[in-house]
Amino acid sequence: MMGVALAAAWPALAFAQQDQPTTQPNAQPTFQSPLGHDERGQLLNNLTGAKQAGASKAQAPVHTDGLKQGELYLEADELTRDDKNGITTAEGHVEVRYQDQTLRADRLVYQEAPPAPAGEQRTHDKNAPAQGVIRAYGHVQIIKDDGTVEYADQMTIDDKMQAAVAIAFSTQMKDLHSNQEVKISSDTAVRRSEDLQELNRAIYTPCAICIGETPKDPTWSISADRIVRDEIHHIIYYRHAKVHVLGIPILYLPVFWHADPSADRESGLLAPTIGYNKRRGFTYQQPYLFVFSPSADLTVSPQFNSNANPFISMRFREAFDNGVVDVRAGFTHDYDLTSDGVRFGDDTFRSFILARGAFQITDDWVAGFTAERVSDTLLFDKYDIGRVYEARGPYVADDHRLISQVYADRQDANSYFSIAAFDIQGIRVGDNNRTFPVVAPIIDGHYEDPNDIFGGRLRFTASEVTLTRDQSPDVLTEEAPGMNSTRISAGADWNRVFTSESGFRVSPFINIRADDYDISDILVQLGQATPTSLATFNKTESRLVGVAGADFSYPIYRRIGDATVVLEPLTQIALSPKADQIVIGKNATTGLPIYFNEDSVAFEFDETTLFQADKFPGYDLYEDGDRLNLAGRVSVLWDDGRRASFLIGRSFRAEPNNVFPQGSGLNDTASDWIVAGDAAPIKGLSFFGRARIDGETYKIHRLEAGASVNFKWGTGFVSYLTDDEGIDGTPIKNVEFGGDLNLTQHWGLSTYGNRDLIQDAWVIRDVGVFYKDDCIRVDVYYRHEDIIAGRLGTTDALSLRLTLATLGAPFYGR
Repeated sequence: MMGVALAAAWPALAFAQQDQPTTQPNAQPTFQSPLGHDERGQLLNNLTGAKQAGASKAQAPVHTDGLKQGELYLEADELTRDDKNGITTAEGHVEVRYQDQTLRADRLVYQEAPPAPAGEQRTHDKNAPAQGVIRAYGHVQIIKDDGTVEYADQMTIDDKMQAAVAIAFSTQMKDLHSNQEVKISSDTAVRRSEDLQELNRAIYTPCAICIGETPKDPTWSISADRIVRDEIHHIIYYRHAKVHVLGIPILYLPVFWHADPSADRESGLLAPTIGYNKRRGFTYQQPYLFVFSPSADLTVSPQFNSNANPFISMRFREAFDNGVVDVRAGFTHDYDLTSDGVRFGDDTFRSFILARGAFQITDDWVAGFTAERVSDTLLFDKYDIGRVYEARGPYVADDHRLISQVYADRQDANSYFSIAAFDIQGIRVGDNNRTFPVVAPIIDGHYEDPNDIFGGRLRFTASEVTLTRDQSPDVLTEEAPGMNSTRISAGADWNRVFTSESGFRVSPFINIRADDYDISDILVQLGQATPTSLATFNKTESRLVGVAGADFSYPIYRRIGDATVVLEPLTQIALSPKADQIVIGKNATTGLPIYFNEDSVAFEFDETTLFQADKFPGYDLYEDGDRLNLAGRVSVLWDDGRRASFLIGRSFRAEPNNVFPQGSGLNDTASDWIVAGDAAPIKGLSFFGRARIDGETYKIHRLEAGASVNFKWGTGFVSYLTDDEGIDGTPIKNVEFGGDLNLTQHWGLSTYGNRDLIQDAWVIRDVGVFYKDDCIRVDVYYRHEDIIAGRLGTTDALSLRLTLATLGAPFYGR
């Protein structure tokens, strides 16, 4: 919070606790010697010497300093008592311990308050005893139980520890939020009451103020004529504040305030974002955090633009005993924008919501929801709304897709059950939301028998899903109805592991499943380029599918120098009867059957699916036939933490299989080759690579490779992807990179790029310069986007982010 700034150290003058023991103004102080006859060790029951109070507090809680409530420990080279004038003086290495706090000084004088004259009353409270005064001189220190140390040349305090004055005050402490060392000093410091303090001619900084023993200007600091800390409202107020960077004043604020940094969570300004882009012109976004309670807050972030109306973003968060709610929303009332900032269309209300909630109903049950909607498909891009496409629930949509869902899950040691419903909003160019299904309900359950069944594990599964569409995604005419379907499945799987003394491992398995399908509104002309009829038909079908087989492995270990080498041949045999795929039509061009497929569209053949008995990720398509999956893996593990591994494998089938999509590498009797490897040859460097290579021509159909570095001079990554056929059937070739390069101890460069090699164009590219030290980071970066979506074309942006430690945000880089 912007409030994590100034008077975190101000409790220097508040070392008294609220609950003070009752005192008797006329009683004489009593001394005990906890250190035998050592005159330096003295124990005062109370500064006003109440014997009765000490006796009544005998059973009070003991503090961490070993003292009971109301007791005070005083140690000094010399202690004198003037009974006539009611003055107690301690000199030389004075140390006072009171309620988990320690006061040190060269000299301390306690002046008792005289009793009220007969017939007179106290001006503030007739029942309150008179207050004495404590004066501490020379190298005054107050040390709190949290390690905070406060300094002054002179300090005057009343014996109620509720009002105090300090001269030449300073302190050093850790800020609760940033863990930075905070320094603050002032000419004078006044604690006017238990809840109100003032610093006069004060300066604050979390930065280093010395190089060794040589003073230096802090990187940044704030000075003010007057600072007031209100502990009731947890606010710090400034009068005539100046922000200094490298000792130079860059900002003057006649009035300024923020949240008290000593509080765990308080309202206040957060770090702003300043920038310029072609769409919105000059832009300034200033978040403000409202804290309603320790478990609830609201962040309001107005974005002011020179070429567009303000955009208001909000985020509400609340934690409950059994769950959490997190709601993001934003709105504006404006025209639409082109990439050049030209307004067009209607002047209307535009908004979004991104919300989630999750609750632990019982020890086994969890329920929750997500709500994601936007009024304009390009709203997030136009107003630079970040962190949109995140997982907020168990079902996750793809990039530029929003998902709203409700769900309930139950899980214990042996079973799992889930019931949910969701729908999707597509915001990609060309998305037609009438073609996206509403999924309600979707049910999934598993039960694992805790007992060994034939020496192995037996698990039962069941699932159900219903999909409803308004419009067909295959025949894009308004009159084409959407296909609706319901699937109910139940199955069981069993496996066991045998391991010989030599390490040879055999794991037999059996999987069996029954499916029942009810499909309606299937287009008769599905698959034809130009349908002549929109007639539909329904289909109900049941089937039984299964597979039996075994996994074999035999790892071989050998030490070579300071490394362990592991060679591991891997084999899987899987046998399945011919599966009844659900056919809903024929392709008019090729004559091949069109299979019902709602949950296995996204499919990739790589090292993660090579040894799956059924390589399809969903239920609708099933891998049948007899097949043999083979691979060899070698791993090298060095004693110093370096590592490397490499795998090569292939799948063989008794007969070709046209159920797999063309280009998957699995249609023929011999599949494509799968190659994968990763290594960390030195500390801070790692890389990986995986490829699918044609089994006959050795052409690379898919390749993904990357590397990352993390050294003292910088961090970075680079990745490359090429694929003959992406999910939508179009080829992909892309390179992405980014990182920070530290040129000096404080200065560096940052960059990010994403280039489409097929289009030979940059999707996005950033380049920036930053300055950072232990208490400040400044990022200035330029961004160019070549994304063209609708009327939102290429754009350029220049942004500035200033992060000051303890002010407004966690201290981290961009």
